[in-house]
Amino acid sequence: MTAEDIRTYCLEKNGVEESFPFDHETLVFKVGNKMFLLISLEKQPVTIAVKTNPEWSETLREQFYQIQGAFHMNKTHWNSVELEGLQRELIFELIDHSYDLIFKSLTKKLQQEILQ
Repeated sequence: MTAEDIRTYCLEKNGVEESFPFDHETLVFKVGNKMFLLISLEKQPVTIAVKTNPEWSETLREQFYQIQGAFHMNKTHWNSVELEGLQRELIFELIDHSYDLIFKSLTKKLQQEILQ
């Protein structure tokens, strides 16, 4: 799976915006002006950072060596995910979960605006 595959998948979601707020190589995806995914465009293998609930984070880290606490992020909630060797379905599930966590944290008013 490529960085472009991830970008395409993220941009299909409601209200998603992309930007480079940190540097020229870290692409950030936001919903409601809150980050739900970061991806380094230059790092190989392709690696993303996604938010997950703490219990699932723990389970994922035990099951997959490619998943660990995200560098420079709250490691209780954020995971660094090296995509090589992971099933496409799991990668999309992680992205969806991260998006949903952030979306649900938005005000009801903002959620409604995004869905319109």
